[in-house]
Amino acid sequence: MPIERNARVFVAGHRGLVGSAITRKLRAEGFNNILTASRQELDLRNQSEVLSWFQANQPDYVFLVAGTVGGILANSTRPAEFIYDNLMIHGTVVEAARQANCTKLLYLGSSCIYPREADQPISEDALLAGPLEPTNEWYAIAKIAGIKLCQAYRRQYGCDFISAMPTNLYGPGDNFDLESSHVLPALIRKFHDSLEAEDPEVTIWGTGTPMREFLHVDDLADACLFLMEHYGGEEHINVGTGEDLPIRELAELVRSIVNPAAHLVFDESKPDGTPRKVLDVSRLSALGWSPTHSLDDGIRSTYAWFLDQLDSDSELRGISDALPS
Repeated sequence: MPIERNARVFVAGHRGLVGSAITRKLRAEGFNNILTASRQELDLRNQSEVLSWFQANQPDYVFLVAGTVGGILANSTRPAEFIYDNLMIHGTVVEAARQANCTKLLYLGSSCIYPREADQPISEDALLAGPLEPTNEWYAIAKIAGIKLCQAYRRQYGCDFISAMPTNLYGPGDNFDLESSHVLPALIRKFHDSLEAEDPEVTIWGTGTPMREFLHVDDLADACLFLMEHYGGEEHINVGTGEDLPIRELAELVRSIVNPAAHLVFDESKPDGTPRKVLDVSRLSALGWSPTHSLDDGIRSTYAWFLDQLDSDSELRGISDALPS
């Protein structure tokens, strides 16, 4: 059912990659009552603060896209932070949405919830069917808890809380700090740095053989609004393109756009992560949604955004290794 454009819509995590894209989408669609709160204004890990904020602002709809995120390196070195922050954020916002009688909430998870050796493409039924990928299990466990939290609130309280699981994301607003970034923005940064330094070699962790799927964040934002208006099921639903490619091919594509003269060097002593991860998006496709951004065009526009930010954003200037997410 279409959402009235004057509804009060809270985007939890509006400054992040996904939250900023959802905010852009809502504005483009004519929503005129978008609610946001910065970390300084509201600690989403603090239940009393979140309850008070919901009582004061009375949102009708909630996009729960806030969280602590990162690639293999960040997950492996900050496991307590990844599981604690995300568990707390999920719990406080979902409970506050229940107490405030919100009309609907969409919780955004991650494709890392699925088993390392899941059949490909990965269907929603693969959840909890096997061991997780060890390099991101802390984040995955927190995200699985978020799915089950929404299901539990639906069963016990009748809340219209739904969950969506996106594949690997990229786009404007991404994190290019290579100690915590995912593979695609990390590759963009590394090839750009090699271009600037006139260094012919770009070193990438792993063998280059893992297969990954990538979705432009503006496509995800479009899917989130679509699901908020057209989906009301208990089961989580995958969001992606249904197409994947090896990390090596991804690196070659980024190279062709950013620094065609660069030479790829794969550090095979470093971990690859999950061998393959591509989502079965047949359920979402059956509802009538599909992405519109090609990977080539998406990388080009993301690199253009990155260049625009370089002069004003010092956080883009860290240097580290690119990791498959």
